Amino acid sequence: MKLLYPTSLKLDIQSLKGFAVTLHPYDVKVPIPEELIDAEVMVTWTNTSENLTDAAKRMKNLRWIQSLAAGPNDVLAGGFDTSKVIITTGSGLHDGPVAEHTLGLLLSAARRFHEMRDYQNRGIWPGHLGGSFPRSDFTTLQDARVLIWGFGNIARTLAPYLTALGAHVRGIARHAGVRSGIEVLSEDKLPELLPETDALVMILPGSESTRDALNAERLKLLPKHAWVVNVGRGVSIDEDALVDALEKGEIGGAALDVFKTEPLPESSRLWKAPNLIISPHAAGGRPQGSTELIADNLRRFLGYQSDLSLDHCKRVAWA
Repeated sequence: MKLLYPTSLKLDIQSLKGFAVTLHPYDVKVPIPEELIDAEVMVTWTNTSENLTDAAKRMKNLRWIQSLAAGPNDVLAGGFDTSKVIITTGSGLHDGPVAEHTLGLLLSAARRFHEMRDYQNRGIWPGHLGGSFPRSDFTTLQDARVLIWGFGNIARTLAPYLTALGAHVRGIARHAGVRSGIEVLSEDKLPELLPETDALVMILPGSESTRDALNAERLKLLPKHAWVVNVGRGVSIDEDALVDALEKGEIGGAALDVFKTEPLPESSRLWKAPNLIISPHAAGGRPQGSTELIADNLRRFLGYQSDLSLDHCKRVAWA
């Protein structure tokens, strides 16, 4: 049995050599070589859409794809026959890095580090950034009201960082409840929660149900000092409505790590929007525990070849 692993990420391949598979590196930016096209297992990470589309058409023996991304959107878009191919994700591998990046964006928003750097590049002392700020502004995480929309694994990792700095954290998810000590409410409570939010952190998955979830109507509910931080998927924000809100001063600012089109086109209005921090989809990119996840799921895959129920693989993303 052949297992293809990507050269786009450093993996501890030695730990996989005890399994009944042969290991073959491949380039995620080009079509799969003919001698590897009969592989049964494929690990993906930052594959191009062309690579995945080509693999879906030519890899007829493929039975399992282990994506190392938190969500399988790119793999599913490749056109694989999900009735024959199990797709598992890297959910959990990115919790720490994304939570840390989100915290950095929030701190930059509150402390105006991005503005300080702009003035530094111009050789100007930004004295106005060192004085006192109105308490009505979002200037500190101490006592800040942070709402996390999309309360999953990443949010569970992020929330303790925020509460340790004195923030009051609540979450929004499909189902209400208390998760890891944080009150989580359903989406129908958004009209009540948005007006009392200092920082809205979005960690929504990318799907038709989340497209433009943050639209003009909901942006208008936020206080004028509120910041929006998006580390989920770019489709969840109406980008034109966001730029309009920024230009009109209807919200305090935004820090975006994801966009509807990536790389962000030069023509995008976002580049010149006021009080906007652009992060080039950099929150993840550092999956932690990849080899352990591959080995764990490979053990399950080999152990249940005769009954490839999705229940036998962890972090299943598609059924």
